[in-house]
Amino acid sequence: MTDTRKRVKVYTLNEDRQWDDRGTGHVSSGYVERLKGMSLLVRAESDGSLLLESKINPNTAYQKQQDTLIVWSEAENYDLALSFQEKAGCDEIWEKICQVQGKDPSMDITQDLVDESEEERFDDMSSPGFELPLCELSRLEDVAELVASSLPSPFRREKLALAVENEGYIKKLLELFHVCEDLENREGLHHLYEIIKGIFLLNRTTLFEVMFSEECIMDVIGCLEFDPALPQPRRHREFLTKTAKFKEVIPISDPELKQKIHQTYRVQYIQDMVLPTPSVFEENMLSTLHSFIFFNKVEIVGMLQDDEKFLTDLFAQLTNEATDDYKRHELVNFLKEFCAFSQTLQPQNRDAFFKTLSNMGILPALEVILGMEDVQVRCTATDIFSYLVEYNPSMVREFVMQESQNDDDILLINLIMEHMICDTDPELGGAVQLMGLLRALLDPENMLATANKTEKTEFLSFFYKHCMHVLSAPLLANTTDKKPSKDDFQSSQLLALILELLTFCVEHHTYHIKNYIINKDILRRVLVLMDSQHAFLTLCALRFMRKIIGLKDEFYNRYIMRNFLFEPVVKAFLNNGSRYNLMNSAIIEMFEYIRVEDVKSLTSHIIENYWKALEDVVYVQTFKGLKLRYEQQSERQDNPKLDSTRSTIRNHRYRRDARKLEDEEEMWFNTDKDDLEDGEAVVPPSDKMKSEEDLMDPISKFMERKKLKDCEDKEVLGKSNLSGRQSPSFKLSFSSTTLSSLTSPTPSSNHPESPGSPGSPGSAESPGSPGSRANNSPPMAAITTKGGLVGLVDYPDDDDDEEEEDDIENKEESPPLSKKSKVCS
Repeated sequence: MTDTRKRVKVYTLNEDRQWDDRGTGHVSSGYVERLKGMSLLVRAESDGSLLLESKINPNTAYQKQQDTLIVWSEAENYDLALSFQEKAGCDEIWEKICQVQGKDPSMDITQDLVDESEEERFDDMSSPGFELPLCELSRLEDVAELVASSLPSPFRREKLALAVENEGYIKKLLELFHVCEDLENREGLHHLYEIIKGIFLLNRTTLFEVMFSEECIMDVIGCLEFDPALPQPRRHREFLTKTAKFKEVIPISDPELKQKIHQTYRVQYIQDMVLPTPSVFEENMLSTLHSFIFFNKVEIVGMLQDDEKFLTDLFAQLTNEATDDYKRHELVNFLKEFCAFSQTLQPQNRDAFFKTLSNMGILPALEVILGMEDVQVRCTATDIFSYLVEYNPSMVREFVMQESQNDDDILLINLIMEHMICDTDPELGGAVQLMGLLRALLDPENMLATANKTEKTEFLSFFYKHCMHVLSAPLLANTTDKKPSKDDFQSSQLLALILELLTFCVEHHTYHIKNYIINKDILRRVLVLMDSQHAFLTLCALRFMRKIIGLKDEFYNRYIMRNFLFEPVVKAFLNNGSRYNLMNSAIIEMFEYIRVEDVKSLTSHIIENYWKALEDVVYVQTFKGLKLRYEQQSERQDNPKLDSTRSTIRNHRYRRDARKLEDEEEMWFNTDKDDLEDGEAVVPPSDKMKSEEDLMDPISKFMERKKLKDCEDKEVLGKSNLSGRQSPSFKLSFSSTTLSSLTSPTPSSNHPESPGSPGSPGSAESPGSPGSRANNSPPMAAITTKGGLVGLVDYPDDDDDEEEEDDIENKEESPPLSKKSKVCS
């Protein structure tokens, strides 16, 4: 039988630092004459061939990991590992290795790992400095090899950098570059490429200062043109000297500033275009180059910021009507790049930078530029405006409110909205950017609040008075009829952006947007878009309504009911048919939210006006659940004694967890009457302790009414159909039977074998009569027996809720709004 203790897998580390499986075999240790020492041998279990033969060197560092793994390095770039099947085999071989090296087997490593740089430090302590080969054509290959061999070791890199710096080696190499170029010595030029690239990777600021000096930088770029991997040299110097032109839109008098701008551009070009893309291991070696560019930009911004004459001339020419279009275009581009440079500043320096621009009048200048016809100039001005909004939106808001005192027609924020609305791009790229800026300006999260004033109140009052009409104008213009007047893709995209912004306002602006929506009848206009041919726009309209309903605000709810605004939603739902898509799910989710949150007024409105259209939707329990909610509310209104019963029960039971109540209620909804035993009441466990006498009176009356209702069940109403409008008061057209049942209450149809089955609103005597139901009455209590009624819905436990509901019932004496009342009015 094979000894599994010695069974191992042999792994080697490849160039990508991944372990390669070299095979499975059995390991042993013994003296190998050829290697002159004790060795590890692994023979393949398949054919007995030798997978590994490795001498145990006294100075090699072996590591034991995870009890079944031994790792070591055979050479500089050759790592090996043995993975044992069993811990016992690993321990046995580990003891052999430690025995050869004279180490303690209880340790997990046989040698103290000394960093290569430390080894070299010990080796070179007594040696003089790093010696570079003579800078001659014949020694360029030696120099290239020396640089390449020094890069892997941090200590050798440091010594090489010092030697190159102290000996002025860079300038000597650049002299050789001229010689090689004159002699067309391609081999020497290739060596110089490798050397200069290696000096970049030394990552030393003092060397960069020499290489990027005015006298050296073009020669350094020249060396980097001769990449050995390319068949022909690049022409970077030709591009920098002939193609790239320095545009001085405003004369710069400071020569130091001008030289710094030239240097930064060239170094940025070297980083982006000349140097090859660094590998993962080389990225950190260029950190100093990134820092060099960063601090140069900081210096440039600081020097320009301190030059008041320069900035004054810049803004004067920007706003001067006599400035020609080309000049203004160049000025705006400069200002954009100036702002982009400022992103490198520290926060305190950035504060000073934008304060300087504000004092110079950047916002009035942008307002002038945005009013121009040149599209490119406007786009650049938008980018500059985005820097300002991102940095300090309060500064922009303050400017807009101040300028409103002068002229309402040319407000900066209105200009922004007009450009968003008039974007000619088919994909509306500019409009999307501007919408993001408006959203940032309208976000209360970044508005300031002080002891003297609240920015949120002031700005939002200003915005809804002076600007909101501009934002909503395309929406109002496109929804004057029953269908969108323009339904092309670009118009729909724009309306979707506007709806997204309005939805954001509904969520964050409370009473400002509420007043605007109700006074301007915005929701009805938005729901016209439910007839759009573009699904994304109909979903945007639906999302807007869902956000309003999610606020559970009775002002909104009364507005929705008064205008029968569920009609477009129900119509879209039915037109969607049996398709299982996002529209179907979104509409069902909205009705499910109303059911779960028990929004009583909307529940009643939906059942009273749209039940016949929705009663056939049985693949979800949402609409059936809404009908049950409605019947429970109606039953409580018909039985005032249930209120006293509810109080009595509350006084005789302990307080229960609200989540448990919801679970039991859902369990009751899902219980089939056939699963219940004859005459058995379904009650929560805690309610079985209640006295039956407390429940008998309301239950018996409820059962009597139920029987009466069953006897009256003789007429079957025709199914609903959304065929059109019968009169201005009706948002849905049903059959004549349904219409009469809504305008003059008649008995409803309800099958006794289907407890809780939905039907049309019944007579005044029936529990479902809309004329006898309070708008916000709490759920009724009901006990289920096999003979008729199904289910018990538990009462809420909070005393405050009971008092609040009583107050609502006392206040709302009139019946809820129905289509009948609308006809009468």
